[in-house]
Amino acid sequence: MGKPVPKPVPKPVPEPTPETQPFWDGCAAGELRLQRCRACVRPYFYPRPVCPSCGSAEVEWFTASGDATLYSYVINHRPAPGFEADAPYAIAVVQLAEGPRMMTSIVGVPQTPEALSLDMPLRVTFEQRGDISLPVFEPAGEWRQ
Repeated sequence: MGKPVPKPVPKPVPEPTPETQPFWDGCAAGELRLQRCRACVRPYFYPRPVCPSCGSAEVEWFTASGDATLYSYVINHRPAPGFEADAPYAIAVVQLAEGPRMMTSIVGVPQTPEALSLDMPLRVTFEQRGDISLPVFEPAGEWRQ
């Protein structure tokens, strides 16, 4: 008798909290929503009730452009549970046009150093995972394949 084949592990799904629910609602609507401080007018990401720059609690949600550039990445060859079929894959940090940086995935391009050029223009798109729609980024403009 052979070894039993382990069942595939599903990809993890984020769990919205009261502070992050507007972000996830935006993703479900196909919008990338960020927060910005009304006092110092700086946008920021990840969602939180207090501005990380000046400490003000006067914050608001707005719909971002969805434009970004590739700031940094690492190509992961040892996948996390649930991501085995995707390996190798890039774990990326993108610089949003509005200023904040965000950790994400890059889709629509080979996951190689030759295809992932720093500062390449990107555009948000959304990937459904369970009941959650996740923001991921794809090449924009001339970088589209």
